[in-house]
Amino acid sequence: MRRIMKKNSFWGWSFACAVALSWHAPVFAASPEMRLTEVQPATFKNPVVWADVPDPDVIRVGDYFYMVSTTMHLMPGAPVMRSKDLVNWETVSYLFDKLHETPKYDMEEGTVYGRGQWATSIRYHDGKFYALFSPNDVPYRSFIYTTDDPAKGWTLHSRMKHFHDCSLFFDDDGRAYAFYGTGQVTELEPDLSGVKEGGLNITLPVRDEEEKGLLEGSRMLKHDGKYYLLMISWPNGGKRRQLCYRADKIDGPYEKKVILCDNFAGFPYVGQGTIVDDAEGNWYGVIFQDRGGVGRVLTLSPCRWIDGWPMLGDENGRVPEVMEVPVKGGPVIPLVVSDEFDGDKLKMEWQWNHNPVDEAWTLKEHKGFLRLKTNKIVQNLYEARNTLTQRMEGPECSGRIGLDVKGMKDGDRAGFAAFNGHSGILTVEKDGKDLFLVMTEEVVSLTDKEKKVTGVERKECARVKLPRTKNVYLRIDADFRLKRDIAVFYYSLDGEEWTKIGSDFKMRFDFRKLFMGTKFGIFNYATKTGGGYVDVDYFRYEKVEK
Repeated sequence: MRRIMKKNSFWGWSFACAVALSWHAPVFAASPEMRLTEVQPATFKNPVVWADVPDPDVIRVGDYFYMVSTTMHLMPGAPVMRSKDLVNWETVSYLFDKLHETPKYDMEEGTVYGRGQWATSIRYHDGKFYALFSPNDVPYRSFIYTTDDPAKGWTLHSRMKHFHDCSLFFDDDGRAYAFYGTGQVTELEPDLSGVKEGGLNITLPVRDEEEKGLLEGSRMLKHDGKYYLLMISWPNGGKRRQLCYRADKIDGPYEKKVILCDNFAGFPYVGQGTIVDDAEGNWYGVIFQDRGGVGRVLTLSPCRWIDGWPMLGDENGRVPEVMEVPVKGGPVIPLVVSDEFDGDKLKMEWQWNHNPVDEAWTLKEHKGFLRLKTNKIVQNLYEARNTLTQRMEGPECSGRIGLDVKGMKDGDRAGFAAFNGHSGILTVEKDGKDLFLVMTEEVVSLTDKEKKVTGVERKECARVKLPRTKNVYLRIDADFRLKRDIAVFYYSLDGEEWTKIGSDFKMRFDFRKLFMGTKFGIFNYATKTGGGYVDVDYFRYEKVEK
């Protein structure tokens, strides 16, 4: 059997790109010094992370910055990223591998699309890291995890009441609080074992005549003896903006100021995030921006303390297009990575759609391949288990996979997707003894309460009968430039000559469905009977800067 082009060049890419992408990252996330030798230039362009990293919280401990974000229904969940310069981020751990709060995490009795892990807060206190998040779903209880070192994994510390979009805060006197919702403050036990009986439990009067719309996304910190509560504001009929509330005492009174209001680069207005300082005392704002199909991306701005207020942006109050890297001399670290599946564990950057079925995937049965076995019998991708995902990135990116399909059975469906509530999908269909490649556009319908899949609107854009082959290559190119959000699909039978298939697909961000940016998704599921499998030879990725 001929190996699927594992060592060939990247099918017509430039030699420079082939060299840049030919390294093999370690199975476990390594330190930045170990990952790459390319040095980050002295400046960077915003968005600093042009990928789906919503609801950021960032802290600095020593020379490292640590960031958490939201990945909802993806597993493992709650990625923890580490950086030395606020520009290059590597995923070093997740708070949890799986959640078992309800059967919906296993796609039973519904799903957790757009729910699951939301808006985590990370803090460092008395030599330990703590992370708190509240799933936006029943039974509405928070999780608190802890560790001595985020790169070594996390341990569940406690459970308590629900705190929406929460910020964990330790005051100088050792007292602990949760700031959440729209100005709610609840005091916790100092050891975070639960809510403190008889402790502070108030709602700050953050609403005024302007603040009649969205007001959430709390991030609380203390600076020069004053308390600062950052929140996103979206007044009815107004512009999304970043607010700051300031007080001399934790229970107020608080005064308000708009610290950023900018529709950077022509996309929707920037809002929701935090501020953080470097070791030299310089401050920065890390705030996300909705950018359509790619999701919610990160901007990095200077934070200038003016009259005691943390004002974000350049001297004109705008997110800078180009900015100096806060800490110079560090390596370039990719957020999305290629994978030859040569290790004994999946790379840290992969996430499954919902809890995976562990016995239905393996890296051991066919060395150098990821074997995806069919399990649950379903009729569409949205109900399929073990879809493996990574982010897409702007301004443009390209991902491609090699598939060995000889293990497919009648009714099996395997392939590569621009996966979201609105998906563009390349599917290898096994019907009897015949193989077809089908490009479809699909939109899922979900119930409001249980997020059950009630239907999938499916538009078939192209169908090609494949020859009797065991090797199929699939590729998706994505363009996230302003007013684009287009995915284009290709296939090949030799990994060298590519043929476009189907229509250009318009990617969308829809909070009513999956509430995430579009992901690369590799899948295999059965529609008739179990027992089939496909072997994924590789996922190869290129980010295109233009």
